Amino acid sequence: MNREFENKTLRARPHVINLNNREVAGFTGVQDLESFSDTQVVMVADPGVIILHGRDLHIAKLDLDEGQLVVEGYICAVEYDDGEARGKSGGLFGRLFR
Repeated sequence: MNREFENKTLRARPHVINLNNREVAGFTGVQDLESFSDTQVVMVADPGVIILHGRDLHIAKLDLDEGQLVVEGYICAVEYDDGEARGKSGGLFGRLFR
């Protein structure tokens, strides 16, 4: 096993994704919200960047202190990204409160 991957896995907080009828997606372990629109929500969690694709998406709940995010709409896909291509921009809230 790759030592870097193994060390990263040991430090990672657990995250959970619950998907109900492709209409409600609940996430735990969310650290930051990078961006959101009615077709895509980009969040940062311990395993990296998670991208939710869909239609008519809206954020029903966001609690970064608890690491919770609930998105409603029509969910098409959930994608993991290592985040290297996006860079370390500090997230949406980090850019707003500079």
